[in-house]
Amino acid sequence: MRIDELMSQPVTTCGINDTLNAAAETMWSRDCGVIPVVNDEGRLVGIVTDRDICMGAYTQGLPLCAIPVATVMTRQVHVCQAADLLETAERLMAEKQVRRLPVVDDEERPIGLISLNDVTRGAARRKRETAQDRAIVNTLAAVCQPRAAEPVERMSAPG
Repeated sequence: MRIDELMSQPVTTCGINDTLNAAAETMWSRDCGVIPVVNDEGRLVGIVTDRDICMGAYTQGLPLCAIPVATVMTRQVHVCQAADLLETAERLMAEKQVRRLPVVDDEERPIGLISLNDVTRGAARRKRETAQDRAIVNTLAAVCQPRAAEPVERMSAPG
């Protein structure tokens, strides 16, 4: 199976000069925990996770709107291409201990994202050898399923 058969697309990106507030807002509205970061030409230059945002706010002691994505993003990003085999992505995830890989085109522009969730849901669609294997895969696929969009009440700041 090829990566383009399972990857999430289109991919949402943020710019290197965006603030953590903009990245967090995008993650919230898109129900995701990672966003590829691109330069002005749209080429991948990093990746920012929800954990990066939290730790950036904690360590810098500033509001999210005052912290550029570039200060907290991971610059060494492991990637794959749409035509790669799924086994390539699985091996890279295991070796580098990452849960998500941006999928890039020949010019290093993000075109998708492959995650453990995608891999698990893909495995659930394939036949398994035993009922126990099938039950495990179905459980993982259910846990990895994106939640439905639901209205969210935001708490107001005291005052």
